[in-house]
Order: sequence, then C-alpha cells, then structure tokens
Amino acid sequence: MSRRILVTSALPYANGHIHIGHLVEYLQTDIWVRFQKLRGNDCRYLCADDTHGTAIMIRAQQEGRSETELIAEMQAAHEKDFADFDIKFDNFGSTHSEENRVLCGEIWQAIRQSGLVKEKDVEQLFDPEAGTFLADRFVRGTCPKCGAKDQPGDNCSSCGHAYSPAELIEPKSTLSGATPEVRSAKHLFIELEQLHSFLNTWTQCGEHLQPEIANYLKGHFLGDPLRDWDISRPAPYFGFEIPDSPGNYWYVWFDAPIGYMASTKQWCNQSGESFNDWWKSADTEIHHFIGKDITYFHTLFWPGMLKTAGFSLPTKVHIHGFLTVDGEKMSKSKGTFVNARTYLKHLDASYLRYFYASKLTAKVDDLDLSIDEFVAKVNTDLIGKVVNLASRTAKFVSEVGLSKKYPDDGGLFKYAAAQGDEIAEAYEACDFNRAMRLIMALADRANPFVEDHKPWTLHKDARKAKQLQEVCTVALNLFRQLAIYLAPVLPRLAEQTGELLGDPITDWQQAKTPLVGTPVARFKHMMKRVDEKDVHNMIEESKEASQTESTSSPATEHAYQDSGDALAAEPLAAECSFDDFMKVDLRVARVISAEQVPEARKLLKLRLSLGGGAVKQVFAGIKAAYEPEELEGRLVVCVANLAPRQMKFGVSEGMVVASGPGGTEVFVLSPDEGAVPGQRVH
Repeated sequence: MSRRILVTSALPYANGHIHIGHLVEYLQTDIWVRFQKLRGNDCRYLCADDTHGTAIMIRAQQEGRSETELIAEMQAAHEKDFADFDIKFDNFGSTHSEENRVLCGEIWQAIRQSGLVKEKDVEQLFDPEAGTFLADRFVRGTCPKCGAKDQPGDNCSSCGHAYSPAELIEPKSTLSGATPEVRSAKHLFIELEQLHSFLNTWTQCGEHLQPEIANYLKGHFLGDPLRDWDISRPAPYFGFEIPDSPGNYWYVWFDAPIGYMASTKQWCNQSGESFNDWWKSADTEIHHFIGKDITYFHTLFWPGMLKTAGFSLPTKVHIHGFLTVDGEKMSKSKGTFVNARTYLKHLDASYLRYFYASKLTAKVDDLDLSIDEFVAKVNTDLIGKVVNLASRTAKFVSEVGLSKKYPDDGGLFKYAAAQGDEIAEAYEACDFNRAMRLIMALADRANPFVEDHKPWTLHKDARKAKQLQEVCTVALNLFRQLAIYLAPVLPRLAEQTGELLGDPITDWQQAKTPLVGTPVARFKHMMKRVDEKDVHNMIEESKEASQTESTSSPATEHAYQDSGDALAAEPLAAECSFDDFMKVDLRVARVISAEQVPEARKLLKLRLSLGGGAVKQVFAGIKAAYEPEELEGRLVVCVANLAPRQMKFGVSEGMVVASGPGGTEVFVLSPDEGAVPGQRVH
C-alpha cells in the first residue's frame, strides 16, 4: 500500500550561499525522497529559504537595498544551486510569505490560549557601534556551561547547552568587534516546562529519534526543568510583527520551522491538495532531516509547538553530523570551504552525490570528505565498475538491439533482483553506505562476466554475432539493474540509461524483470573520470575567494581572540625533553562501556578498547561533566602505559585525556573521524 510522506530539510539561511557542507543534508534528503518515489509512495519534498532576522536587515542596510530585494536574489541563487545538484523539491518557498505569516498567527494564538506565554524583562546585548540589538548569530563568546571558546549566541556546538547571548562569557559583536552593552527590553517567553512530560514521552519512546539523540536529550535537558523559550525580539528587526505585542517580532526560530508548513500550504494551493491531509492526518508520515547543531529546536521546541496547536507530530527526525575535509573542519584558508557554485565549475554533481551516499549512515557521525578517497571512489566505482558495463558493450548491439530471449547468465540477474529488497531496506533506514556497498558488490559480480566473454573479441568474428548479442544483452541488463538501484543517488545516470535502452526508469520493481528484444540507442558518453587537476583547481579558487573575503571584512577578526584566562590560571609546566615525552604512550581508544560508580563522588568506570581484544579498565574523574551514555562508543585518547593503580573501587589501568579546571568544566578530548583504536598519538 502506498504511503503518504511529507519530507523537509532545514531551511537554508538567506544571508549566504550554499556550500558543500550544507549539501550533505540536502543530498541525503533528496536521495531518500527519490527512493520513496521510486517505490511508488506519495512522497513530497518541501523546503524554503529562512529569511528573517537581524543579519538580513543589517546586510540589506550595508548594501543600500531592501530586505525583500536581498532575499529574492539569494533565493534565486539557492534554487539554481540545488537544481544543478539534481536536488528536486516539490515546492521551495520563503519564510517571508503570507502563508507563513498566517500560520504563525494561528499557532501563536493556540499557544497563547494554552497559557504557555509570559512576559518578562530581558537583558539583551546591544552593539553601541552598529546601533542595534544583536541577534544570536552576531555574538560569540565562551559557553557559560562548559567553557568552550568562540561559541555562537544561542547554543554551544561543543556541549549542546542552550542559553541567551547575554549569558555568554566575554561576548564580542561579530559586526564591529565591540564589546556589547547589556540593555533591558520586554520579551515574550513560552513556558516549555509545562510540556515536559509530553516531550519526555515523545523523545524517549524509541520511534522518532536515533538512540544517541534520545540519550543526549535525556542527559542534557530532560533531567532538569526545561528553560522558558525566548520567542520575541524588539525592533529594529526584519520579520513578522507579533499581532498582540506591537513593537515585538517573532524570533526567527519560531517562524522558521513553521516555514515547512507554509511551503506545504503553497504546494497544496498550486496542486489542489488538502493542507489538513498533510499536517493534520494520522495517515501522513512527517520526516525532518537536520544537522546535529539544531537538534534542540527540532526535538523540543518544534514538537511542543505542533502539539499545542493541534498539528501532526514528526514521525521521525533524521539527524546527521557535520562535514570535515581530509579529517579537519572546512577551512577557507585551505580552500576546503567550497561553495556549491565553485564545485560545479570544476566537477560533476554526480560525483558528490555518490561520494556522500557512500559515507552516510543512519547514525549522527560526522562525514569526512577525503580528497584522495573522493577521486579513487568515484573513478573505481562509478567509472570502473558501473558505466564500463555499458560503454564496453552497448556499441556492439546499437543496430541489432537486445536478444529476444534472455540468455543464460549463470544466475547473475536473478541474484541481483533478489538483492533489491535488502538494498531497499538500507535506503529506507538512511543507511546509504550499506546500500552503496551492496550495489557495488553486484557490480563486482557483473564485471567478470564481460571480462570472461570479451565482446570486443567476439565482435571481430561475424560467425559469433548471436553470441555477441547475448553477451551484450546480459551485460546491459545487469548495468540497468545497477542504474535502477542507483537511481535515487544518480538520477542523471538513470535518465541516460532509460534513453540508451528505450525504457525510462520509473519504478524500483523494474530491476526484477530483464529487458529483451528492445532496441539499443547509439551509446553516448555518460560520465568521465575525475581529474585530480580539476579538484586542485577547485580548491585553489576557493582559497582565492577566501582571501578576497578576508580583506573586505576585517571587523570579524576581533571575535576570534581567545582569552588568556585559562593559561593564567594554570601556567605552563617546566620544560621536558623529547625523550621524556615519548615515555608516555598515548593511544586512541573506544569507550565500550561507561557506568556510574555510586559510592564515588567524581568517578565514572570506563572500559576502553584498544583494538584486537585489548581492553583497559579506567576510573575517570569526569562524573560531574558527563552521563555514561554520552561516552559509550566515543573515541578518546588514553594514557595506555600508566602503571595500574589499585583504588577502592577496583584497578585503574590508565587515564583518559581531558582539559578544563575540573568539576562540570571537564572536556574529554576526541580524535577526528578516521582514527581507530590502538593508533598511537604522536
């Protein structure tokens, strides 16, 4: 039975261009949506530009134009970037739309009537040089909970704690570099604590969130009373003025997720659909795809808003990690902070679609784009294994077509057809990595058939024309199966395959039935190998763009000056020799279990895997800073050759490396993705 599925991605902000880090999410979502449509489900992909806030207002002022002109220009750029990466929305709207204004008012009124709104004075940061109150994203400072430096004004990217900008330690304005002043203003709040019981049940039921996200929410937020949510901003502000609170505007995080609904409303109006069928029906699944940095808003605020206003709750919130490049954060100076448009100048969009698919799993792990791996994977898998099946055979049967009866292939087609269900399960679970591995395993079975039968040799002997046709019929049908299974990831290849074999790919079940007796078009080039030169040219262009940008915006540099307080509190130790340092054996380890030590005030009991069955038991003084479930599965750095120490609670066979003054301000250090247990830290 066909499912009705509404799918969204987080709304891109209209103050900047799309880059390859953003594309992790939109490509992940597009692949999942295309898979659902290929399976025959009524699946709709809705998105919009996030257009409100101080950032848009200030930029428009600086550029001497209206906010509406700015957001219209940026939306056109976003839509072109998405289209050129084959990301296909059913509707792409804007939060600055009448549909969004009306829905914001409806939801706000329901929240008001539920008695969840209160008013109180708020101390807010004001930039005396720029002459404006500072939105969260225009303030950076030290997290008041964990002490992490250079954090934005709403929530910490290190520990996930949410706060107001005024709570930051040593805040700086990113507009001018000035130290903001604290000024008082009336703000409206939603008392989220009144929804605590509902949110605890919804997040912890095991259906809507990945297990690690549910554990994170339980450990960081739901164990304590939920904070009131500041939902308004005073003028000047670009957004929707709150009807029953003149001079105040809905905070961007209130109207942005409602933008999902507004975009749906626009699509419904255009297509004659019922809005209530999509947002007030138990028969509709709602799936949100977001990055881990906005977990808080989509798993607590958003379900609370929907519940209060009587709309359907999300069926699933799919949360992914961040993109790193060669094991590091994207860097403008290194040229690895690449805009979508810059990428497209040098490389085929299909390359990135496939590479991301090959790395994405159902977990929240960060995704690393290794340049060398990118080149090798695309060239080996897509060119060497998939496209080669068609390029080496189609030209030999372009005049005679496929055999009228499917030849004996030793069970290759039947086996690949049977694998379709397992591949579909992987797609459904967002485990694209597994789906790609299963598909490439089929390619590995298909290619030896062509190698063994050598159609290029058969072509030279007219007496073997029938055998040649049969070999090519098998090879092209195996290629078509791969193209069907890869269609959600590589829609252009699917389209080219349909044109080549005269049968458009429209349904997952096509992989179960071979084509016979049909014409084969003249083979056209499908995909070329990645040239490393093009990759390096892309990186060089990104470097040049960042150098131009840095010379034009020097004020932001002031926001990245780290305080010397930590160093002053604990000065450097006396020098040691290199030989002394090398006596300490630091190893990457994985926390395979973590548990409370009830009788210990500071300790958690950890079991660390060094790989190959080597396990160490460590008692770590991090109890005040971490819940055990936060640590399980995490990579840490272990002092592995420390002499065992007998403690009251057992033997401790090492230490985990951490920073911070102690208590709740302890930060366990973790290596980047790619490190494996047992590796020595040099």
